[in-house]
Amino acid sequence: MPAWHALSPAQVIDALESNEANGLTRPEAAKRLACCGPNDITARSGKPPWLRFALQFNQPLVYILVIAGAVTAFLGAWVDSSVILGVVLINAIVGFLQEAKAEKAVASLSRLVKTEATVRREGKRERFDSRQVVPGDIVLLQAGDRVPADLRLVKTKGLQADESALTGESVPAAKSAAAVAEDAVLGDRGCMAYMGTLVTAGHAEGVVCETGDRTETGRIATLIRQVVEISTPLTRKIAHFSHLLLWVITALAVVTMAVGVARGERVFDMFMAAVALAVGAIPEGLPAAVTIVLAIGVARMSRRNAIIRKLPAVETLGSTTVICSDKTGTLTQNEMTVREIFAGGELFTVTGDGYEPVGELRIEGAVVDLAKHAALAECLTAGIRCNDSMLAREPSGAVRIQGDPTEAAMLVVAEKAGLSRSEHDETAVRLDAIAFESEHMFHATLHRGAAHKVIYKVGALERLLERCGDTLAPDGSLAVLDRKRVREVAHSMAARGLRVLALARRYVPPDHAVLEHRHVAEGLTFLGLQAMQDPPRPEAVQAVRLCIGAGIAVKMITGDHLATATAVARAIGIAREDGKSAAGSLTGAELGAIADADLPRAAEATAVFARVAPEQKLRLVRALQSSGHIVAMTGDGVNDAPALRQADIGIAMGVAGTDVAKAAADMVLADDNFATIEAAVEEGRSVFENLTKFIVWTLPTNLGESLVLMAAILLGVTLPMVPVQLLWINMATALLLGLTLVFEPRERGLMQRRPRDPRQPLLTRELVVRTALVSVLMLAGSFWLFSWETQVEGETVQAARTAVVNVIVFVDIAYLFNCRSLAGSLLQVGLLSNIWAIAGAAAMIAAQVAFTYAPVMNRLFHSAALSGDSWARILMVAGVALFAVEAEKWIRRRR
Repeated sequence: MPAWHALSPAQVIDALESNEANGLTRPEAAKRLACCGPNDITARSGKPPWLRFALQFNQPLVYILVIAGAVTAFLGAWVDSSVILGVVLINAIVGFLQEAKAEKAVASLSRLVKTEATVRREGKRERFDSRQVVPGDIVLLQAGDRVPADLRLVKTKGLQADESALTGESVPAAKSAAAVAEDAVLGDRGCMAYMGTLVTAGHAEGVVCETGDRTETGRIATLIRQVVEISTPLTRKIAHFSHLLLWVITALAVVTMAVGVARGERVFDMFMAAVALAVGAIPEGLPAAVTIVLAIGVARMSRRNAIIRKLPAVETLGSTTVICSDKTGTLTQNEMTVREIFAGGELFTVTGDGYEPVGELRIEGAVVDLAKHAALAECLTAGIRCNDSMLAREPSGAVRIQGDPTEAAMLVVAEKAGLSRSEHDETAVRLDAIAFESEHMFHATLHRGAAHKVIYKVGALERLLERCGDTLAPDGSLAVLDRKRVREVAHSMAARGLRVLALARRYVPPDHAVLEHRHVAEGLTFLGLQAMQDPPRPEAVQAVRLCIGAGIAVKMITGDHLATATAVARAIGIAREDGKSAAGSLTGAELGAIADADLPRAAEATAVFARVAPEQKLRLVRALQSSGHIVAMTGDGVNDAPALRQADIGIAMGVAGTDVAKAAADMVLADDNFATIEAAVEEGRSVFENLTKFIVWTLPTNLGESLVLMAAILLGVTLPMVPVQLLWINMATALLLGLTLVFEPRERGLMQRRPRDPRQPLLTRELVVRTALVSVLMLAGSFWLFSWETQVEGETVQAARTAVVNVIVFVDIAYLFNCRSLAGSLLQVGLLSNIWAIAGAAAMIAAQVAFTYAPVMNRLFHSAALSGDSWARILMVAGVALFAVEAEKWIRRRR
C-alpha cells in the first residue's frame, strides 16, 4: 500500500479520485463497495467441532489408555475399563473446550471495529454503518467517535486520539494534517487516524485510504491467523514420554510372549502374560494427575489474580526463561504524576503517586510553605486554569480522571499544595481558549481577573521559551529570564524520562474579549516547568528483582518513547543505572534494520525495546524462541494479539486489556500487575514440581510390576501376580496415593532456582536412577516374599500373591513420602504439611486390609488372608525402600 502518511492531503485525495468538498457520489461508493468489499475484518473459518473433538484423541498417551481400556474389558473388568475410558473422555472434553483461540481473537476484532461513521456523500452529511465505508470517502470525526477505517487526515482542530490499543502509548496522540516522513513508525504518524481507535478531543476531516483487512487493525488480524499454535514444554515432554512409553511397553510385551513361547509355554498363557505385563506397565493415573494438578494450579493462581484460560499454561509459566512485558499499567501505575517543578529559579520535588492528591512539595528536603514561594504558586495556578480535565471521586473512594492524564496530573499536584480547582474557577472565570493542536504544541486560556485579564499558556518548552521576555523571582516579582539555565533543567528532567511541560502567562487589558494565536506569540512571562511521569508500581520492582534472581530475563517492549521507557526500566531494575542493558536499548527503527539471522543474539542482549510495531513484537518473540527460550509475553492492545498468540504463554491485562488481547492470551491478569506474573511463575514452578513428583512416584510401580512378571517368565516360575491384581494396584494407588502429591504445598526457595532447561527431559538422570532403584527393590522384595511364603511358610500361591500385592503397595506408601521432596529430606518438608498424603496413606492401608480379608475382595481379586508374620515381612521391605531412597538423596546432597 502507498505510504499515505508521507503524502499531502491533496495528493491523497487525487490518488483516491475523491472530492474533499462533496465526497463520493452514491453510484461511485456502491461501485467501490462491490470492488473492495465491506469494511470489516475477515474471520477465519475454524475446524468443525466434530474434527476438533476427534483430534483430542490423537495423542500417544491416549492410545495407551484406549489399549488399557480394551484389555481390561477383554479381561472382564468392566468397572476398571469404564474408569480408564472415562478419563480419556474427560481429557478430550477439557481439550475441546480450550480450542479456537485464534477464531475468538479475530471475532473480537470484528466486534471492535463495528461502529457507525459520519461521511460526506454528494455534499451531504450522512451517518451509516461503518461497514459501508469505502476508500475515498470523506469521514467527519469528533470527540467520542471511533475511527471507522484508516484515514489520512485533511483538516484537524485540536484532534487527539487514544491509540493505546495499537501503539501502547499511555497518553492520547495529538493529530494534524501535516505529512510526516515515509519511514515514520505508526506512533509518529500524526496525520493518520486508524480503524478502531477512539477520538478523545477535537474534530477533524479525513479521507478513507484503507478499509477492512487492508487497515492496520486488519493487518494485525492477518498476523493472528498466521500464528501457528505452539506446544507447551509440558505437552512436548509428555508427548515424548508417551511415545517412548508406548514403544517400551509394546517391546516388553512382545519379547515376553516370544521368550515364553520359545521355552515351550502355551501361546494362550503367554499372550495373557504379555497382556498382564502391558496392563502393569501402563500408568493409567497419569492423564488424570496431569489434569488435576493443572486444575489445582489454576485455582491457586486465580487466588493470586491470575486467570488461566488454558490448562497447560499453568506449567508453561513455571518453565519461563524470558518475560517480555509491556510498560504502561503493567510495570507502571498508568497514572501520570508530577515529580519535579522548576519555578522562580528553584527546583521542587513532589511526593506521592497517582491521582490521589496525597503528598507534599519539598525543597532541599523541607516541606514547602506556598506563601513563601509566590513563583511556585503562580506556576501551579497556571496548571489549574489552563486545564480541561477533571478529577472525580467514585463511590468506592478511588479517584477517576476525566480528560487528558497530563492535565489531570497538574490538578493533583496543585491540590497537594493546597490549591483548589473549584476556587480558581470562581475567582478567574474562563472567557476563551485555544485548544491544543499538534502543529502548535500548546494550550492557552483567557481568564477574567480582579483588575485585568490574564492569559495562561501550557505546552512544549520550545514553543514557549522564545516567546517569553521575563520570568518570576521566588517572591513573585519580575526577573531576568535565564533561557540557558531553563533549557539545562528541562534537558536534565527529560534525560530522567520525565515529560516536561512549560507554563507561562500574560496580562492583558480588561477590555480584551477574545484569544487568538497572536496574543500568545510574544510578551509572555515564564512561570516554570512541571515534569511528570507514569510512576513504576512499587510491587513491580520487587517482582522484577525476584524474577531476575530466579534466572528469568525481563524485557520491556513498549510503543512509548525510548527516553521514557529507559527511565522506567532503570527505576524498576530492568536496565542498569547507566541506562543500558547488556547491549543497550533498541527502538523499532533500529530493530527493523537488524537481519533475521542476527536478531536472536540482539534480542537476548537487549532489555528495552521502544516504539515497536506489532510485527516487530512478533519478530522478537520468535527470535527468542529460536534461541530455545520459553517466552511469556504481556499485552493489552490489539497490537499485542499476534505476539500473545505466538508466545509460549500469552498474558493479557484484565482491566485495561482489549477483548482481542484477552481472547489471544493463555492467561489474564485480573489486576494488570507485573507482580502477579511473578506469583504465577512461582505457582507454575510448583505445578511442574508436583507433576514431576507424581511421575517419579508412579513409574517404579509400573516398572516394578513389569520386572516381576518378566523375571517370572524368563525364569519359568509361577507368576507372582495376575492381571486383575495389577489393575487393583495401579488404580487404587494412583487414586488414593499418587494424586495426594498434586496437593503438595510449594517448597521453599522455588524462586531462587534457575529456570529448567527447555531441552531437559521430563525425568533427569538422577530421577531415572532413583526410579530404577525403587523398581529393583520392588522386584527383589516381591520375589523374596513370594518364595518365602510358598517355600518356607508353605502358604498357597493365592496367599503368596496377596503378600506380593501388599508389599508393592506398602513400598508405594513409603515411597510416596520420599517423593514429597525430590531433593530434600523427608524430615525437612514436615510430616503434616500435606494432610492429604496422610489421609491417602491411611485410606490405602484400609483398602489393603479389605483386599486381604474381605470375602468379596478375595473372590474378585483372588486374594487370601495373611498372618501377622507376613505383615511384618511386608513392612520390613517397605522400610528398607524408605531408608534406601532417603540415603540416595542424602548422598546426592553431599555431592
